[in-house]
Amino acid sequence: MPTGSTGLERYAWLSVAAAIATITLKTLAWWVTDSVGLLSDALESLVNLAAAVLALYMLRLAHSPPDKDHPHGFSKAEYFSAGIEGALIVLAAAAIFASALPRLFSPHPLDPPLLGLALNLAATAINLAVAVVLIRAGKTHHSITLEADGRHLLTDVWTSVGVFVGVALVYLTGWLILDPLIALAVAINIIWTGVGLMRRSVSGLLDAAISAEYLEEIDKLFREYTQRHGVTFHALRTRQAGARRFVTFHLLVPDAWSVKQAHELSEELESRIRALVPNANLLTHIEPISDPASYDDQALDR
Repeated sequence: MPTGSTGLERYAWLSVAAAIATITLKTLAWWVTDSVGLLSDALESLVNLAAAVLALYMLRLAHSPPDKDHPHGFSKAEYFSAGIEGALIVLAAAAIFASALPRLFSPHPLDPPLLGLALNLAATAINLAVAVVLIRAGKTHHSITLEADGRHLLTDVWTSVGVFVGVALVYLTGWLILDPLIALAVAINIIWTGVGLMRRSVSGLLDAAISAEYLEEIDKLFREYTQRHGVTFHALRTRQAGARRFVTFHLLVPDAWSVKQAHELSEELESRIRALVPNANLLTHIEPISDPASYDDQALDR
């Protein structure tokens, strides 16, 4: 079963704390330099805070126990978090465009940026550390919410590096137009990240199959049991809902088998699949192998 929300919430709270710290540092960096590039970085950190708060709520909802109206639970709530975060990222990019475009035509001198760059570098270090923690936790606990939040922070790290380089180049070369150009590049990168998160969210909400790696492992297991026990399989269907993975299939057994024998084999098989596919919810339909009707029962809308 998926890890409870209590264990995962501490990572979401870590993300909230990191967002507050980086917003403070990046806003100070913008204030002391008047750099639109650093302003763009601070605006993205506002999105990070909103995403972290949303992730905290969605983690709690996703791990809520099933009820009579939602018998399969609420694990898909994590996809809403990723989708809404993607939309917020795109909105932040629009704000960056609005700030940077006027500076293309009317470049603005920057105040001495050394303090601003130092503040921005400190914020970037915080984001990098938290991003690594969140991505590892997301993979370990199979949480798309934590992984998406971590990857978003990692993207923020790279965009911060871009802004850092842009402001430093302005300081070294005097080419003021580099500041808005870097800001626009940051905005384009943010849009790419936002669209990617929304696509991933939509894919999950549309019941995409589990990964090809897991499907291959299940197929190997089916071939093993076919050779060992003379059974066969069809109508394998899978879907993923947040940390949960749902697997259904038909197990066709020899006609002479008792119900008990077929059930014991299905229990053994399901146990092995759960060991291969984390957080798998199994449903097996047992049919007689020589009955023609068994082979007319494979369509989704049979």
